Amino acid sequence: MSANWQDKAAVDLMLDELQTWAVVGLSTDTSRTAHSIAALLQQRGKRIVPIHPDAPVVLGEQGYATLADVPFEIDVVDVFRRSEAAGQFVDEAIEVGAKAIWLQLGVIDEAAFDRAAAAGVPMVMDTCPAIEWNRR
Repeated sequence: MSANWQDKAAVDLMLDELQTWAVVGLSTDTSRTAHSIAALLQQRGKRIVPIHPDAPVVLGEQGYATLADVPFEIDVVDVFRRSEAAGQFVDEAIEVGAKAIWLQLGVIDEAAFDRAAAAGVPMVMDTCPAIEWNRR
């Protein structure tokens, strides 16, 4: 099953074609993985959008408390939350019209994966953009 969680076409779409990444759980805490991955996304030419209840400015980008608060189109919703909390953000990503969803390494929600598939939204989970770029 995990093979289709990391569908190569979905990974390639997100890494190669989609530009605006909303990073759920991104804060100003530089020790968190979300921070280093958001910085990597920026280095790779992506626009990051911090999604955090405090709506901080992170890595020079204005944050928003929720996905629904973002006043422009979101390409990818990248979720740095525990598996139990991830499904809510998958549903919100579908609701706001995100083009794709990425659940980070260790974050797995099979029911949410099925909901995204049913909505026609490509989704990968239990992997990281850094890992996928390094596999190339």
